[in-house]
Amino acid sequence: MALRDHRVVVVGAGIAGLSAALDLAARGLDVTVLERAAEPGGKLRQVRVGDAGIDSGPTVFTMRWVFDALLADAGTTLEAELALAPLGVLARHAWHDGGRLDLFADAARSTDAIGAFAGPAEARRFAAFRDEARRVYRALEGPYIRSPRPGPVKIIRELGVDGLATLWGLGPMHDLWRSLARHFHDPRMQQLFGRYATYCGASPFRAPATLVLIAQVEMDGVWSVDGGMVELARMLARVARRRGAAIRCNAHVERIIVEGGRACGVMLAGGERIDADSVVFNGDVGALASGLLGAPARGAAAAVPRAARSLSALTWSMHAPTDGFPLSRHNVFFDDDYASEFSDVFGRGRLPSKPTVYVCAQDRGDDTEVSGPERLLCLVNAPASGDARPFDLPEIEQCERRAFSLLARCGLQVERRPHDAVTTSPADFERLFPATGGALYGRASHGWLAQFRRSSSRSRLPGLWLAGGSVHPGPGVPMAAMSGRLAAAALTERLASTSRSSRVAISGGTSTP
Repeated sequence: MALRDHRVVVVGAGIAGLSAALDLAARGLDVTVLERAAEPGGKLRQVRVGDAGIDSGPTVFTMRWVFDALLADAGTTLEAELALAPLGVLARHAWHDGGRLDLFADAARSTDAIGAFAGPAEARRFAAFRDEARRVYRALEGPYIRSPRPGPVKIIRELGVDGLATLWGLGPMHDLWRSLARHFHDPRMQQLFGRYATYCGASPFRAPATLVLIAQVEMDGVWSVDGGMVELARMLARVARRRGAAIRCNAHVERIIVEGGRACGVMLAGGERIDADSVVFNGDVGALASGLLGAPARGAAAAVPRAARSLSALTWSMHAPTDGFPLSRHNVFFDDDYASEFSDVFGRGRLPSKPTVYVCAQDRGDDTEVSGPERLLCLVNAPASGDARPFDLPEIEQCERRAFSLLARCGLQVERRPHDAVTTSPADFERLFPATGGALYGRASHGWLAQFRRSSSRSRLPGLWLAGGSVHPGPGVPMAAMSGRLAAAALTERLASTSRSSRVAISGGTSTP
C-alpha cells in the first residue's frame, strides 16, 4: 500500500496528536484528526473570564528544539509560524518570610543572585549543581527522551562510560530531595529546585534524582508565546492542514473499532463510522484501560493504579488587579513546610494545608508594569481524586484562603472578585480528561523505575498507536510533542518494514551546546 493510501485517524488534537498528524501528513499519509472540544489544544486551553482569554493549562515553553525539528521536517520554521520572545527571568521565587530570588536565562546572573540571597558558598554549590544537571541531561537525552522504548538495560548499554559515571555520581536510585541536599545547605534552595519534580506530577521526596535534568531544560531557555500557549496548538493545526491533514472539532470519538484483532477505525458519538488503516490515540491511557473507548480496546494499554497517579491541581483563572509584589511572567511562592504539602496530597489525599502557589502573570515580561486588571493563572497542587472523592466547596474555599494568604504574606495583594475568576478542581479536570481522576501528568514519576512503566507508542492492540503525556517520554508540552513524533515514526517504520524500506528516524538537534 502506498503511503498516500494509508488512512490514519488521530483521536485527540492535543500537542501529541497534532505533532503526530503533522509528521504523518508531511510524509504523505491520509490523516484525519478528531477532537471532541471546540478547538485543538487538549490540555493547552484557555478559560474566558469576561473578555480575557487566560491560559489555564501548561504555561511554560521550553525545549524549543523539539518544535524546530518538527516544523523543519514539515517544510517550514518555528519563527515563520509562531511569535516567541525569550524570557530573561526564568522564574521569580518568594518565601513566606520575605525572601525573594530570581533565576535568569544568564547563568552568571543566577549565580550572582544566589550568592546575594544565600551566600557565596551556596552560589558555588549552585555552579556544581548546574554542571551536574547539564551532564545528566546530555547523558539521558538520546537513550531516554529520543528512544522509542527505553528500558534500564538498554539505557545502561547506550550511556557509555561517561554517562554511567554521571548517573553513578548522581545516585540514580536516590530521591531528588536527597540529591539536592548533597548540593545545597539552604533549605530554600532545596525547595526551589525540588519543585521541578512537580513538572512531572511527582513529589520531590519520591521522584528520582535524575529529574535534576529539568534544571538544564529551563536553563536552555524559556519563551513566552504571543497570544498565549494555545497559539502553539493553533499553529500546529494550521500547518498540519496545510500539509493535507483534516482536523474535525466537536467530533467525539465514542469507541475504537476493532475487527479481526486490530484497530480499524472509530465510531463517533452520533453513530458515524470512520474507517482507518491505523489509529493514533492521543488521550490518557487510563481511558483505554477503563473501557471508555470500548471493551475491545481495553487491553491496549496497562491501567494506572489510583495510588500511582500523578498530581492534579486546583486553579484559579483570574482577571484581577494586583498590588505590592513585582510579578514577573512565572512566579512561585513557598510556605515554611514543604514536606507537608506532599504528605497531604499523596499521603492523606487532601488539599494541602501549606500549599506552594504558582502564579503565571500572562501580561508580564521580565519587568513589565501593568495597570488595572491582569490575566493570572494561580495554581496549587492537589490529589488526583476527582473521580473518587470530589472536594466540596468549603474544602476548596479553605485552600483558596490559605493560598492567597501566602501570597499576601509574600507581599502580593490580588483583588479577588467572584465574577472575575473561574475555579477548576480535580473533579473538573476529571470531566475534561476522563478516567484520570484529574491527574495531569499520567503516572507519577515516583521511584527510578516509574518512567519505564509508561506505555510506549506501540500499544498491545495491532493498528493502535499511543501518544500523549501519559506515555513515553512523559508529561509536558515538548515531551508530548516527542511522544507524537515517536508514534508517527513507529507507525511509518511499521509500514516501511512491510515494503522493505529503511528505518524512520526522528530528526532534530540537541538543546545543549
